[in-house]
Amino acid sequence: MQPSYHDFISEPAKRMPRSDIREILRVVEKGNVISLAGGLPDPRVFPLEELEEISREVLLKHGDKALQYSPTRGIRLFREILAEYMGKRGIPVSDPDEIIVTVGSQQAIYLTALTLLNPGDIVVVESPGYLAALNVFKIVRAEMVGIPLDEDGMDTNILEDKLRSLSSQGRKPKLLYTVPTAQNPSGVTMSMERRKHLLELASQYDFLIVEDDPYSYFLYEPVDFKPLKQMDKEGRVIYLSTASKILAPGLRLGWAIGPREIIDYMELAKQNMDLHTPSLSQYIAGEAFRRGIIDKNIPRIVSLYKEKRDVMLKALEEYFPEGSKWVKPIGGFFTFVYLPRGVDTKKLLPEAVDRGVAYVPGRNFFPHGGGENTLRLNFSFPPAEKIEEGIRILGKLFKEKLA
Repeated sequence: MQPSYHDFISEPAKRMPRSDIREILRVVEKGNVISLAGGLPDPRVFPLEELEEISREVLLKHGDKALQYSPTRGIRLFREILAEYMGKRGIPVSDPDEIIVTVGSQQAIYLTALTLLNPGDIVVVESPGYLAALNVFKIVRAEMVGIPLDEDGMDTNILEDKLRSLSSQGRKPKLLYTVPTAQNPSGVTMSMERRKHLLELASQYDFLIVEDDPYSYFLYEPVDFKPLKQMDKEGRVIYLSTASKILAPGLRLGWAIGPREIIDYMELAKQNMDLHTPSLSQYIAGEAFRRGIIDKNIPRIVSLYKEKRDVMLKALEEYFPEGSKWVKPIGGFFTFVYLPRGVDTKKLLPEAVDRGVAYVPGRNFFPHGGGENTLRLNFSFPPAEKIEEGIRILGKLFKEKLA
C-alpha cells in the first residue's frame, strides 16, 4: 500500500505559504504572456563581457579556492571588499566580521528571522509589505503588526500610537522590518523626518530594525535620504542588501551587516542550512566590485529603468480607469496601483493571463487582509513597447469590470 505522504509532512512545512509571484512566473515561462509580475532585471544590464573575463581569470588564478568549500560567514577577501564598498555608500563597517554573505538577500531575511524571532514575538512590518519577508515571518510564527504607508513611507505616527498601545499591555515588538528606499511593492521612499522618528521610537521602545536595501543604488529622481544604518547611533539596525539588482541575480549573493553577536548567531544558523554561500560567486563578484564594474554599470541601469518607468506611468495615465491611484517610484522595479473599489485583482488574474498579461495581485502584500483592488506592476523586465501593450490590455479589462 502506498503511504499517505501528507501524513509524513511536518507541521512547519505545512505552514509554509506558497509565493504567488513564483507561481505566476511558472505561467509566464510558458510564453505568449507579457509579464508585469516578477521583479526580474533586464538582461541587458548584465555586464556579460566583463563577467566572462573575470570568471576566466578567477578560475585561472584562484580556481583551487573558488571551487572549494569556504567559510560560512563568507570569504574574507570578499567581505573586506564589501566593507570598503559599503563604507563609500555611508554604511559603517568597522570589521569585516560584522558581515555575513548569504545566498541572496532572501536568505539574509530568513536567517535574521530564524536567529531573532521566537513563535509569538511581535514583528512590525509595512502594509503593504514585501511578500517574501511576510512569508518568512509566517513560517517562524511571529505575530505581525502592519503599519500603513503613504507617500512618505511608513507612517511613524501610527507606529507610535501602536507602540504605546502595546506598551500599555506590557508588550513590545522585537523587530521592525522595512524597505525604506523605493519600497517593494509600493515604490514609496521614507522621508528623512520619518527615518529619524523611527530610530527614536526604536530606542524608546527597545526594538531592532531590519533595513532591507536592494534598490537605493539606482534612483531615477534626486531624493534626500540616508540609510537608516548610517543614521543609527545605538547599533539597532541590521542592514541587508544584494548584488542581484546591480550585478546579476544568478550569482545569488546577498549580505547582512550588523552587530557582531547577532552575525555570529546568523553564521551558526547558516552552518546548519547550507554550510556556505558559493565560493565561485564570491570571487567573481568581489572582482567586479574591485574593478569598479558595479559603479560603471549603475548609470546604464538608471537610464534604462527610468525610461521604462516613465513609459509605464504614461500608459497608466492613458489607459487605467478613472479613480485609479499609484506612486511615481523614485527607484526600484515596481509601482503599486489602487483601482476603484469593486475590482478584485486576484479573481481577475486568470482572465488577464488569458488576454496575455500577468501581474501580481496586491492582497497578499497586506499582512492583515485587504488590498483586493490593488496590484503590483513591474517595469524593469519587459521591453518598453510590451509595457505599454500590457497596461492597455489591463486597462481595458478593468474598465469592463467597472462598467
